[in-house]
Amino acid sequence: MAACTVYSTQSLSTIPTPSKTQLSFHQKQVVFYTTSRRNSKRGNHSGRSYVITCAAGDSQTVVIGLAADSGCGKSTFMRRLTSVFGGAAEPPKGGNPDSNTLISDTTTVICLDDYHSLDRTGRKEKGVTALDPRANDFDLMYDQVKALKDGISVQKPIYNHVTGLLDPPELIKPPKILVIEGLHPMFDSRVRELLDFSIYLDISNEVKFAWKIQRDMAERGHSLESIKASIEARKPDFEAYIDPQKQYADAVIEVLPTQLIPNDNEGKILRVRLIQKEGVKYFSPVYLFDEGSTISWIPCGRKLTCSYPGIKFFYGPETYYGNEVSVVEMDGQFDRLDELIYVESHLSNLSTKFYGEVTQQMLKHADFPGSNNGTGLFQTIIGLKIRDLYEQLIASKAETPVAAKA
Repeated sequence: MAACTVYSTQSLSTIPTPSKTQLSFHQKQVVFYTTSRRNSKRGNHSGRSYVITCAAGDSQTVVIGLAADSGCGKSTFMRRLTSVFGGAAEPPKGGNPDSNTLISDTTTVICLDDYHSLDRTGRKEKGVTALDPRANDFDLMYDQVKALKDGISVQKPIYNHVTGLLDPPELIKPPKILVIEGLHPMFDSRVRELLDFSIYLDISNEVKFAWKIQRDMAERGHSLESIKASIEARKPDFEAYIDPQKQYADAVIEVLPTQLIPNDNEGKILRVRLIQKEGVKYFSPVYLFDEGSTISWIPCGRKLTCSYPGIKFFYGPETYYGNEVSVVEMDGQFDRLDELIYVESHLSNLSTKFYGEVTQQMLKHADFPGSNNGTGLFQTIIGLKIRDLYEQLIASKAETPVAAKA
């Protein structure tokens, strides 16, 4: 069955007329035609035309949303996720070297900063931050994510983080898995409805400050004073527009200061909670030992090397924004990453292909931030769950025509 969508020419200003070379792996046919409406009272054309696109294919692009504030580990999570599917994720070849997009054989990762409607100077003139909805084009975001999900290529704008300007657009073809990451993937209800699965990275203020200093001073050359000022300026908008999105997430990775060291102020040891919503289609929450029970586990001993202050796990049911959830928590860090296999053997519903796959993935990226604590562990687990969700969705769509004939 063909999937048809109606776009206004305004929203399609960056979507090219498809050619045979632009058809994705699941496109068979794309048909465009336009109509215009006449304003009978004024006796002339209204000037607004429409494009109807129809894409017939075997499957649709699966869309994953990842929300978090700036400097909260989205880039590291994306590298872990794309690694689970195999193949290196790289910027579009031959394109803008400042592109924010990452493309692999299976996945395309789009940074939602590209839908800023105001550049850095424009935001300063209007007195708004990038978190403010007024600085973002949600109509274009929705139209382009919808088009990609329906198998239609788009010309996506580029926000240049180096210059703070809006660069010319780049061609994005429909992938098997589209990940939209940034500040607002769940803010607009229309975009939210397009998501097949959603994740929120919830970093506490103490941890966020340390991470942002490390990134912005080391990678972007910002001063400590400018970073502090930026955080304070963004805080009201973060609380108003970004943080509330976690209530819609299917999974939340919450990063907090440790409870193993009383009055800890260094922030080197982290307590990380994986909050998993119950009842999500194609997603079975990970659990420790016994599903549905409440368990506290200190695994340090003969099979797990633990220096001070040790490691503590927790698992149990909770309520989160009115939703029933299952929570797996890790407080502390690993001394030897190869010993993670012992912890992995006590976790169930991991959606691994073979025994030890979580440990293998963690060892593969041992140099990534968070690889010795719960951030890396739970990011890897969610990556495996997304792979499983994708495979179930594809299998379900493949069975649909058979069921219809029956």
